[in-house]
Amino acid sequence: MSSDVVLTAALRNNLLSLQSTQSLIDKTQLRLATGLKVNSALDGPSSFFAAQALDNRASDLSRLLDGIGQSIKTIEAADNGITALTSLVEQAQSIADSARDELASSEGEARIVGTVDLSDTGALDTNTSITAGDVLQIVTTDDSGSQITESVAILAGDTAYTLAAKITDQFADSQNGEITAEITEEGLFSIQSTDGRSFRITTTAANALDIADFSALGLGDIVELENDGTGTSDLASANIVAGNTLSSISIYEGAGNLAEAGDLIEGTFLDADGNTIITGVDTSIVVSINNTTNVTFTTAATSTFQDFVNAINDDATAGDLIEASFDNATGQLVFTSLDDSVDNIQFRITGTAGSTFNVGFGDPTGNLDPVTTTAANTADQTFRFNSSTAGLDSLAADYNSLREQIDRLVTDAGYRGVNLLNGDDLTTFFNEDNTSRLVTSGVTFSANGLGLTEATFRSSADIELTASQAREALASVRSFGSTLATNLGIIQTRQSFTEQTINTLKSGADELTVADQNEEGANLLALQTRQTLGITSLSLASQSQQAVLRLF
Repeated sequence: MSSDVVLTAALRNNLLSLQSTQSLIDKTQLRLATGLKVNSALDGPSSFFAAQALDNRASDLSRLLDGIGQSIKTIEAADNGITALTSLVEQAQSIADSARDELASSEGEARIVGTVDLSDTGALDTNTSITAGDVLQIVTTDDSGSQITESVAILAGDTAYTLAAKITDQFADSQNGEITAEITEEGLFSIQSTDGRSFRITTTAANALDIADFSALGLGDIVELENDGTGTSDLASANIVAGNTLSSISIYEGAGNLAEAGDLIEGTFLDADGNTIITGVDTSIVVSINNTTNVTFTTAATSTFQDFVNAINDDATAGDLIEASFDNATGQLVFTSLDDSVDNIQFRITGTAGSTFNVGFGDPTGNLDPVTTTAANTADQTFRFNSSTAGLDSLAADYNSLREQIDRLVTDAGYRGVNLLNGDDLTTFFNEDNTSRLVTSGVTFSANGLGLTEATFRSSADIELTASQAREALASVRSFGSTLATNLGIIQTRQSFTEQTINTLKSGADELTVADQNEEGANLLALQTRQTLGITSLSLASQSQQAVLRLF
């Protein structure tokens, strides 16, 4: 068309070159401004979408890092609990060890503890079967070995506390404090001796406490109706010996000659003062353990002390509970408890006319009304072993208090609702689709969960059971602490691995999309130079047309 502008080929080529250069300049300036060589899918779809996938995974892993960090804090909280729990369990183990030492030192004490809480009973004569005027009698020996007896009358309005105080005060005032009584923190009636002496609690025929009355004091399972062999009416009574060994007085076969295990029982045997203690024929001796296991031994003309011992030890049941022996060095019959279930040993002795069996079981001094039978009478007495000490009760209370603190510590060991010491599990995820994980299994480390039962420390079996439980609990705590340390190490390793993976992913995305600033800067400078040269070239190309214009 005649209206079209006609450009020469040189001008057209220069213009196209300048347009291309300007486009490259614009692209380079955009890269320099954004720092990216691929800003959209139009700039490079393959690189753009590949980089986007890498960035998305890096973002997902970054969110996982928060959960990993919280898992670490949860395990650290549990580990703090394990450290404190270890200290508490070690203290519990120490208390059990102290109880063992206390028991060893208290073997020379005789003690009984009731089973009824008397703290709120009030006056005994109005709130129990006990009547004002009833008499509690305690028989023991003084420092010289002589028998002493104190009778304590229960008066109107007396409580368990005033009765215990009366017993303690009466022995302190009238004797040398050989017997003391108290009401324990649990409200239990307790009577104990000093210096290893045995004692007997009983009553008087005129003002008798019966079994129901003793039961009101919590001692009904301890006392029994005992026949003293004299033919008088039976009285409620109990003999308490120290430790777990019951011994007779020394038996002599003649002046200065101690009896030996091989001596015949039938004959005349003496005590240290020359008094006759064993005579007669066909004496029947029934040894009863816990009032259930009985062994009967009837002496014959050929029976020896060793035969009596063997009859006890060879019995299928009794032999597992007690051990009998005859000590040739001291001339004593000795019975030792082999099992903590053995609460008492009873002797029932029946003699024929003219027989005597009076060997002083339960009191080696021979002065504590020992088992005696004469003229075909039957005598029986029950001897009970001591039931712990006040020191052991205090240790048991400390131990049980520690159990409560273990429970409270475990309750407080949680973090953000997860408590690994109270049965909760912790799951830590390590990848974006949750297929890689670590489950830290929780434990129940309350006192019961650790197997720490309440302590009584009333016997060596109780103490050994508690000590064993404490040892096993400590091993469990330490083992779980090791497991926590292992899991913590794994999670921390995965945390570092995840951080490095995120850096790798971001670096890979950057290689696909990030521009090289130095390269782009050089490109811009070259393009600007090319643009200047293109403008100059365009100017030269247009000069020929300007020459035509000058002709006019």
